[in-house]
Amino acid sequence: MTRSLHADLAERYFLEDLPGAAQLGARLNGILLKIDAGEPVTALQRQFLVTTGLRALDALAEGQATLEEFQAAAQREQAARIEDASVKALKDAAELAERAEARAAAVKATFAAMANDPALRRKREAKELRQRFGVGYIESDDYPRVMALLRQVANGQRLKVDDLAWLKTEADYCWTDELQRAWHALEAAALTKAWESSGDPWNAVNASGHWRKAGEPERALRLTEAALAKVGSNPKLRSALATTRGGAMRDLRRLDEAKTLASEAHELTSSDYRPCTLLGAVYIELGDLPTGHEWYAKAESLGAPRQAIDHELRGLLMRSSNQEQQRIREYLLRQDPERFAWLRRWPGNGQSSAHSKSAQTMSRKYRTAFVEAGRHDHSSR
Repeated sequence: MTRSLHADLAERYFLEDLPGAAQLGARLNGILLKIDAGEPVTALQRQFLVTTGLRALDALAEGQATLEEFQAAAQREQAARIEDASVKALKDAAELAERAEARAAAVKATFAAMANDPALRRKREAKELRQRFGVGYIESDDYPRVMALLRQVANGQRLKVDDLAWLKTEADYCWTDELQRAWHALEAAALTKAWESSGDPWNAVNASGHWRKAGEPERALRLTEAALAKVGSNPKLRSALATTRGGAMRDLRRLDEAKTLASEAHELTSSDYRPCTLLGAVYIELGDLPTGHEWYAKAESLGAPRQAIDHELRGLLMRSSNQEQQRIREYLLRQDPERFAWLRRWPGNGQSSAHSKSAQTMSRKYRTAFVEAGRHDHSSR
C-alpha cells in the first residue's frame, strides 16, 4: 500500500488529523489496516483505541455500530479533537510568549543592573572612549593620565601644553590619527573664536592650520577669506594667510588655485620658506617634478628643516598611485642620490596601507621624528 493509500485510509476513517493513522508501521495505522480488512482486533488494540479517545472506531471494530453510526460519531470525535488541538496550540503559544517575555524582562533587568554598576559603567565608558579615539592597549603607568586626557578632549576641553607634550612623546602610541583630528578641531574652534573676538589675524592663520589638520579645509577657506578682507596690506600677514589658504586649496585638490595663492605669498615674503614648500608640493602633485624639486630646494635654502620636507614628501607619496610614486622616487634620486637616500628604502607595493597606519603601529622613534618635523610644517601656520 502506497503512502497516498495510507492517507486515504486515514481520511476514510476520519483520522487524517492524527499522524499515526497514515504512518506505515505506526500502531494506529496497523489497527486501521486490520479493521479495513475485516480482521478482528486484539484486546490490547481495543484498549489503545479507547484510551486514545477513538470510541467510534472501537465500536465499529466490535460490530457495535453500523457504518453510518460510526461515520457520524467519528466526525464528532474528529471535530472535538481539532478544537482541543486548536485550544492547546493557543495555550502553548501564550505560554511560550509569557516565557519569552519573562526571559526578556530578566535580561533587561540584568543589563539595567549592569548599567547601574559603577565599576562596569566605568569600564564600558572607558572602552567606548578608546574606540572613539582609536586607542588600543594603554600601558598601566600611562592609563590614568591618558584616559583623563581622552575624557578632556571628548568633553570639548583644550589640552594644557605640558599634557600635550607628554602625550606626543611619552605616550605617543596613544596619539592616534583620531585623537589628533579631535585635538586640532578643538584648537581650531578656540582660535577661530579668539580671532572673531579680538580681531588678531594671527589667530586666524593658526586656526586655519588646525582646521586643515582636523580634516575641515572648507572651514579654513571661509576663515581665511574673511581674514584677508580685514588685514589690509601687511605683507607678512597676507603671505601667511595666503599660504595656509593655499594649503586648504591643496587639501581639496584645487591645485591651480593653491599654486596661485602660494605664488602670491612668495612674492609678498620672498625670504619665507613656507610658500616655497607649498609650491614644491603643488608642482609635484601637478606632475611638474623639476619645478617642484626646485621649490623644495629653495625652501631648504631659506631655512626649511630637511626633516619637515621629507615628512611632507612621505605624505605626498602615500597619497600617490604606485606608478606616480615610482616616478617621483626615481626623479629625486637622480637629482640628489645622497639627499634623498631614504627613498631607496621606500616600499613599493602596499606602501599606502603600511604607512597610513595610526601612530600605535609605528615605531616610537619614527613617530617622534614626525612630530618634531610637524612643528615646522608650513601648513600649521
